This record gives sequence, structure tokens and C-alpha cells, in this order.
Amino acid sequence: MAKNILHITNGNALTDYLRDLDFKDDILTWQEMLCEGPTIPAINSRAFLKLRTDFLKKFYDIEVNTREILAELSKLDDTDKYSEINLWFEYDLFCHINLIGVINLLHQKEIKKPLYLICSGRVEGEKRLKGLGELNPKQLKLHYKEKIRLTQEDIDLTIALWRTYCGKDHNILKPYIVTNSSFKYMSNCLKAHLKRFPHQKSGLNVLEDNILRIVRDNFIKSKGHLLGYSINYQGFYGFGDIQLERIINKLDIFFDEDKTGLTLNRKGHEALLRQHNFASEINNDMVFGGVQRLEYQFNIKQNKLIKTIMNAN
Repeated sequence: MAKNILHITNGNALTDYLRDLDFKDDILTWQEMLCEGPTIPAINSRAFLKLRTDFLKKFYDIEVNTREILAELSKLDDTDKYSEINLWFEYDLFCHINLIGVINLLHQKEIKKPLYLICSGRVEGEKRLKGLGELNPKQLKLHYKEKIRLTQEDIDLTIALWRTYCGKDHNILKPYIVTNSSFKYMSNCLKAHLKRFPHQKSGLNVLEDNILRIVRDNFIKSKGHLLGYSINYQGFYGFGDIQLERIINKLDIFFDEDKTGLTLNRKGHEALLRQHNFASEINNDMVFGGVQRLEYQFNIKQNKLIKTIMNAN
């Protein structure tokens, strides 16, 4: 009997790519960025949808079409017809937190179909990590052929990670960095997540520090030019234009801009030398799951998050 498959993709671009490659099965396109903004454990709830809708409007001025979102998610209301569900997500933090969220949504809806992961990253013969949409048709079809069936232990891991991400103590994520699973890049993503909090000495996180180093070490003509560099050199984060543009705008205090381009100012050099903590001046009040970013700082020596002084009690 022919298989009836549901694919869940990480965005419209990949859905279109699969259609171009003549994938005939049903596709649910996941359009979220759960790596930023508040989350609650009950992802299968109206409260969750409202929380996310309010966040996207406040931080990014994105008007969410809730009717469209619910129509897309309604594909999960009748899964008896499917023999398996394929999850198409990439190697980065952006995709992995979405992946964790999707698996928890399936768990909360008590959908017990076999789950398969198609995850891009390192590709034979390629120098850098590749997103699914960057793979040529032959590479993409090979990834699909070599998809990995998730075990119950894998699913249990994502349930624990989601609960922790929605909680108040993200240091609890640390032991999972060394947990063996089918998620080849989970360890890298969890490490990257913890380093999204401000460094204890500079008040900059890894991404912010990296952006200032790009300005210092390269000829940068404009913020748009800097955005392009930042997208290409962000490691395991996988952030999009709007996310990085927001971060760059928050870093305005560290560089001067004129007709010749961008240059680091004195504050920028002090930040890179970690001579002063600029967390309050940057005032990046992003929320990560259940935690306000500014409530914690990352201590390199202890390799963990510690409460900021004003939140130490």
C-alpha cells in the first residue's frame, strides 16, 4: 500500500522547493521564530497563539494572520490518514527551537505517528554548513532518502528541552548538551543559546560581539552591508534579516557612520576589550522562552548563566 505522508517544513521557501521537486504529499509549513519571544509549555493552546501574536507585533511590527495560521495547523486535526510525518529542519538554533516546538505540539495533540528528521548541516564536499534550501536537488533528495527515524528517547528529550526553555532556569539545559540523540546539532544549538545572554564583563552576547568585530576588521560601507556580513557569519544561530537588523540597530552606540562607512567608536573598542559592561546601555530586552535576557549574564569561567546584580536576590 502506498504511503500517505505529511511533511512539516521550516518555511515557505522550502515548501516551494519541495513542490518544484514534485513532492506530491501534504505539506504543513511552519512559520514561527520560537527562538525569540515568550513561550509557554502549552503550545497547543489559544493562550500560546495570543502570546506569540502579541510578541511579533510589539517587537517586529508583524501582523499575524491567525486565521491563516490556524488553517495551516488544522492539517494536524486528521492525522489518521498519514503513515508517517517528516520534519524538515536545519542545523541552527532558529530551526532547532522550532523543531522542539513542533514535536511538542504533536505530543500535546497525542499524534503518535512515526517521526522522521531531515536535517541539513555538514555536506560532503562542501566547506560550510548548508541550509536545506541551499542544497541542490540531488543533495536534497539524498538527505530525504537518508532521513532519520526519531526514537521515543529523542521525543522525550525534546519534551524536556521545551519545558526547560519555557521555564525560568536555562542552566538546566546544560546537561542536555552532552546527551546523545538523533539530533546531531542539538549540542551546538544549546551552547549557542546560552551564549545569547550578555557576557558578564562586556554585556554583549556572542552575536553582538561578533558584529562589532566585523565592523572592526572589515571595510563596512553601511548598515545594509553589515547585515549581509552578519547573516553569513553567525555560526549556529540561523537568524533572519529582521532579527539581525534589530540587533544591529541596538548596537548603534558602538559605531560611527558617515559617507565613508562604519567605524567602531571608543565605546565599541571598550566593549570588545571588555573594559565596561554595556548591557543596560544596549537595553536589548528580548525574551527567550521563559526568561528575560537582561535577567542573566553568561559567566565564561563558570560556563553558566548567573543572575545580573540587579536581579541577584
